[in-house]
Formats: sequence, structure tokens, C-alpha cells
Amino acid sequence: MKIAILDDYFDTVRTLRCFRTLESHNVTVWNDHVQDVDVLAERLKDTEVLVLIRERTKIGAALLERLPKLKLISQRSVYPHIDIAACTRLGIVVSSYQHADSPSYAAAELTWGLVLAAVREIPQQMASLKAGRWQIGVGRTLRGMTLGIFGYGRIGAVVAGYARAFGMDVQVWSRADSLERAKADGYAVAPSKAAFFESSDIVSLHMRLLDATRGIVTAADLARMKPSALIVNTSRAGLIEPGALLSALRAGRPGMAAVDVFEDEPLLDPNDPLLALPNVVATPHIGYVTRDEYELQFADIFDQITAYAGGAPINVVNPQVLSGAR
Repeated sequence: MKIAILDDYFDTVRTLRCFRTLESHNVTVWNDHVQDVDVLAERLKDTEVLVLIRERTKIGAALLERLPKLKLISQRSVYPHIDIAACTRLGIVVSSYQHADSPSYAAAELTWGLVLAAVREIPQQMASLKAGRWQIGVGRTLRGMTLGIFGYGRIGAVVAGYARAFGMDVQVWSRADSLERAKADGYAVAPSKAAFFESSDIVSLHMRLLDATRGIVTAADLARMKPSALIVNTSRAGLIEPGALLSALRAGRPGMAAVDVFEDEPLLDPNDPLLALPNVVATPHIGYVTRDEYELQFADIFDQITAYAGGAPINVVNPQVLSGAR
């Protein structure tokens, strides 16, 4: 089959061990990022299987309708960037393993790296040292602080464990069933959402971006945070009300932010207002970008291709298409 892999920025996928799974197929790897429908339609006109790296490229009806040979989209995790209804209408199978049984340790580790970087002002201190100015300020100690975990799922639970190892107090706010799991794991549950934001020294967001969670963190929530508090977002920018984070940081509540995700990605403008703030530590959506994580993810993605080629698709998110697939 003719397979196209989009947005492999550093040409990493072909170096993975699991890439050998595709040896019998004709594979094209694209290393740039393109969202223009005309360009994508030309590139993918002969593609039968499209491999996506998370949500880097939006796949809408206008593009899908110009890809008559496309039979399968294979990826991992959530799929808000794919028009599933259009895929179903056009007979295109979408396979996406949801890895409900395994947390992304890479994302959890980056979360903790951002926490440490922000409270100890590591990027600022590095910049000062390289500029010949030695120390420029005084950081803070995590021990004794309260970490608020908003969304106690697979990754949130791992981050809570890191906080416990650092001697922090942990409190959780989430859905009712997640709160019960947090209690069972020995963590405190905030009495209300308002109290959660008011009393946490650090708030870390760990939930999927769905219609129900889009904008779940409001400007009012952020305004309740302490001037000394830090908010960390390694999940999705859309969890926070549009524009609210920038306004809140300018107003001083919370006092700091550490983010790995943005409303528009890839963010290529060095003058973006959020990046210009001195109280922001930011990384370019690298939470899952480790070689180990790539091996896990693409092994699943390529297994989905193998299963489809064998006539038994797996992890199909639009099963109704199977009776009329291309």
C-alpha cells in the first residue's frame, strides 16, 4: 500500500525499530508542516493510508473529498483534528488506539520538568549566566506547597505521585468517578472548584480536550489563584477559556505559567504575546516527543495498518464505515 506520514519534523519515524513493520509498503515521509488544502491534496492524491502524528495537521472534509484513493487514517490518541463524519461518508476507516491502560510517562515527566523550571526560574537563571550576570533572583522550594491536579486520569495520577515524592501536599478536582479514584489513592479532594483554584500553589491540567472540557478553566478560575501561584498546562490549550491565560498573567493572578501547548500550533511567531511575558516558561508541545514514546505510539499505529491490510481493522473509531469501506 502507498502510505504517507505527515509532520515528522526531525525525520525520526524511519529511524524507529517499529518502522520495519512497513517494509513491504511504499512509504513517503513528509518532514515539513503544511495545512494548505491544495498542497496536501496534491501530495496525498495517490495515498491509500495516511499516518498522522497526533493533531499536527487538521484533516477536514475539503481535503478528504480530494483523496479518492485514501482508505485508512491511522494514528494514536484523540482525534478532534479529523472530520470523522466525512471519513465515514467517504468510506475511509479511522483507526486510533486510545491507550487507556497506559499513561504517557513522557508527558508526566515534562510536566514535572516545567514545574521545576518555573519555580526555580531555571530558564531565566541560564540566560543570566550566559549573559555574564550570575544569579538574578531567588526561586522557591516545592516541599510543603500544595499541588492541585485538575483531571485525575492516567497522567494526573503519575504527576501526583511525583509531587508526593517531593514532599508536597496534593489535592484533586475532577469528575466524580475520578475523585473517587483520587481518594482511594490517598489524595485530598477539594471541596469545590473555586476552593481548588484559591488554595493551590500550583495547578496542573490533565484532561482530554472534548466538547465538555473546552474552556473548562475560566477567567474567573484563574483570577482566584494566588499571585505567587503557577499554572501548568501540558494537555491542551483549549482547556482554558480563549485569551484568559494571557489576561490573567498580565493581571498577576496567577503569577506564573508553564505551558507546552498553544491555541494555534505550530506557534512560529517569536513575538507572540504569551511568549513575551517574563513569567512564562514555554516549550513547543514536546510532552510526548521522546524516542521511547515514539516507539510505543508508532508500534500501535503501524499495527493498525497491518491489521487493516490483513482484512481485520482494529481500534476503529467509526465502525459504521466497515460495511461500506473503500
